Amino acid sequence: MRTRRHDLPVRAALALLLGLLLTFSTCTARANDSPPPPVPAVPAPSVPAIARFWPVGSHPLVLRGWEPPATVYGRGHRGVDLATPAGAEVRAVAPGRVSFAGRVAGRGVVAVELEGTDLRTTYEPVSASVKKGDEVEPGEVVGTVEITGSHCATTCVHWGLLRGETYLDPLTLLPPWLLNRGPSRLLPVLSF
Repeated sequence: MRTRRHDLPVRAALALLLGLLLTFSTCTARANDSPPPPVPAVPAPSVPAIARFWPVGSHPLVLRGWEPPATVYGRGHRGVDLATPAGAEVRAVAPGRVSFAGRVAGRGVVAVELEGTDLRTTYEPVSASVKKGDEVEPGEVVGTVEITGSHCATTCVHWGLLRGETYLDPLTLLPPWLLNRGPSRLLPVLSF
């Protein structure tokens, strides 16, 4: 069968129209199948600045800060890494009760439920000197930094903070006077 010349523009127009209809129906179907817009998240209650001590040292170097994951199982850094030598004492930052002291995936971990809050702190890799159920005071030693098990290039303590199963920035536990470097210094008043 032979096609006439005037049939070609009609067939091209019909093919174009069919293609547009298919594209439109696919886009409409996808638009209708899309999930509803996300419900605005309720902001998490704030973290009280109740810490009275750093977990290690007086103002350790933060090797890696808190990087919240985008999703529950997403990539991120669920705590802060504090530079410290192996064998250094690890202290409770606030009063609480030890909820875990043992090994997880070959690393020593200590967890402390903070008194009067719904928060708990975690410290790893730590060789525990406390046991589950022990009451601890701010600054009390809960263990020592283990030589192995750290995920840092140098020896460090990973300090975590959780509310339920949600990870939070542990540095928010520190009041401003603990976050700033060094004490205030008074300068002499010169009189002329």
